[in-house]
Amino acid sequence: MKKSRKQQAGATPAIVALERAGTAFSTHAYEHDPAVASYGEEAARALGLDPAQVFKTLVAEVDGALTVAVVPVSGSLDLKALASAVGGKRAAMADPAAAERATGYVRGGISPLGQRKRLPTALDASAGSHATICVSAGRRGLEVELSPTDLASLTEAVVAPIARA
Repeated sequence: MKKSRKQQAGATPAIVALERAGTAFSTHAYEHDPAVASYGEEAARALGLDPAQVFKTLVAEVDGALTVAVVPVSGSLDLKALASAVGGKRAAMADPAAAERATGYVRGGISPLGQRKRLPTALDASAGSHATICVSAGRRGLEVELSPTDLASLTEAVVAPIARA
């Protein structure tokens, strides 16, 4: 039996989504340390990248609906700004188990791409100041680099200032 490309390459759903869309991207792997608390900062440090160019994927609840926020690891999510960006009133961080169930990824490896259930997404406006940004490729220790325009298009993201320094 012939293995699918996904099985052959060990590709994550995020990588499969990028390949299907014909989007230009590159992957960057690093050795993940299970003791590290900040996955995004670990990725930036391990890959020698500016933390403002590496983005973390967070899942919040906006007016009770799960919503994805993609912000630089050098900052934090402004929940009020996220709610406003997606037309909501109140936002709070989602329960990690709910985020994992909805996205199909584990915490620390949640990608904005290839999620089990497409969630409303907001991308911090600072992404536009970089030619490319890195986001999780769908597992700890693997990042995908692509243009912020492509990420916004593929995720149908609202681009807005949703991060705090």
